[in-house]
Amino acid sequence: MERNFHSAEELTAALRAGEATSAELTDEAIARIEREDKALNAICVPDFDRARTAAQEADRARARGEDRPLLGIPVTVKECYNLAGLPTTWGMPQHRDFIPAEDAVQVSRLKSAGAVILGKTNVPLGLQGLQSSNPVYGTTNNPWDHDRTPGGSSGGSSAALAAGFGALSIGSDIGGSLRTPAHFCGVYGHKPSLGLVANRGMVPPNELPLPHELDLAVVGPMARTARDLALLLDVMAGPDPLTSGVAHDLALPPARHEQLSEFRVLILDDHPFIPTGAAVRAGVHRVADALADAGARVERHSPLLPDLTEAATLYTQLLFSGSVARFPVDAYEQLQTRAAELSADDESLDAARLRGMVLTHRDWLGVHHRRELHRHGWRQFFAEFDAVVCPVTPTPAFPHDHNPDLLACRIDIDGVEYPFFDQLVWAGVATMPGLPATAMPAGFSPEGLPVGVQVIGPMFEDRTPLRLAELLEGRIGGFPAPK
Repeated sequence: MERNFHSAEELTAALRAGEATSAELTDEAIARIEREDKALNAICVPDFDRARTAAQEADRARARGEDRPLLGIPVTVKECYNLAGLPTTWGMPQHRDFIPAEDAVQVSRLKSAGAVILGKTNVPLGLQGLQSSNPVYGTTNNPWDHDRTPGGSSGGSSAALAAGFGALSIGSDIGGSLRTPAHFCGVYGHKPSLGLVANRGMVPPNELPLPHELDLAVVGPMARTARDLALLLDVMAGPDPLTSGVAHDLALPPARHEQLSEFRVLILDDHPFIPTGAAVRAGVHRVADALADAGARVERHSPLLPDLTEAATLYTQLLFSGSVARFPVDAYEQLQTRAAELSADDESLDAARLRGMVLTHRDWLGVHHRRELHRHGWRQFFAEFDAVVCPVTPTPAFPHDHNPDLLACRIDIDGVEYPFFDQLVWAGVATMPGLPATAMPAGFSPEGLPVGVQVIGPMFEDRTPLRLAELLEGRIGGFPAPK
């Protein structure tokens, strides 16, 4: 395998041993992007001149005896992060010319760690949806099948990693936006515990990059190995220096166990709201078998598991509650009228979406209280288990579908169509209570498409799912480079 597909850990070892320079690695990455990205469109904003300058400085720093965590490692950044001197558009044409004056806090941390930023990766319009296509930069294709999506909203990052365009990337996740692209492209992504990683500067164009706590969304690492995920999380994690960082230092607990045989894992492959496709179910079973073969305690049912039906409803309401904040008054009033017409017996996710859009603050507090009850249930669950393994979405990567009305879109699961947004329920298992979740490869579909699973761990014990993913990588294989 060519050096563009080596892990950040392997590249760092080569740099330390004098077997490579950052300038060489950066030139190799740029050459590959220039050769291969025309077919993928993953790198929407290249920054090659500054990358070469940063690589030369990294080599000089290493010659002076410096050895920072990512010194000289080529990486990419999701387009929605502010990077001084490059446009931040979120794919919205009206912001095509917006250039932020300062870096997002995570871009600053990458630079402080010595990373060489190759450029920015593509996203959906406004970061909405599970695909990566917008009017400013066009459509990103899946490296395994160009007729399919790499996922979204961090789809440009996952495609870049799968194609060998840099060893690491950073993305964000509220509806599986890290995990789904990782699953679709055969790479790794980690949704950190809510509040673990500062998000300032991952903000819509023209908005002041204020430090604020998001209700569901997180920013996090993407990589081609689980160990690289952990390496990048260590760079990213920690409070914002403008807020909690004034008084708090980070001290993540170690992984609960170091051997597969010591883990206690619940396997989930069914959800009450949507079926699991055969290819994804096979991937979950593949991981379950690897755990059992290694001597882990594997269960498929537990009365301690918080109710998945209520969890999906709460997640849907919370997710959509902020989606209409800037709607015109007349449009919002129309939603209120439609919500009032819903039958009290309608417990579908479509109804939950509509009710979520018009939640009053009083109602939102009620939903939030029910979320806290779920968090209490998860604490009890994780007193008996170490992790949950479950799908990321019900299917592998699906064909491009750029219908702008996402509520009208459908997802095909083994020949039967379901509402497009219903597939988000698997992302919500971890997102609603704020739990950490690591997406990892788990084999291939019969059509040769990557299939992943997510490993969900206890709140603020991010090293536990990361370690479990690392150990499983050795059992079922890790990142497979597309041909």
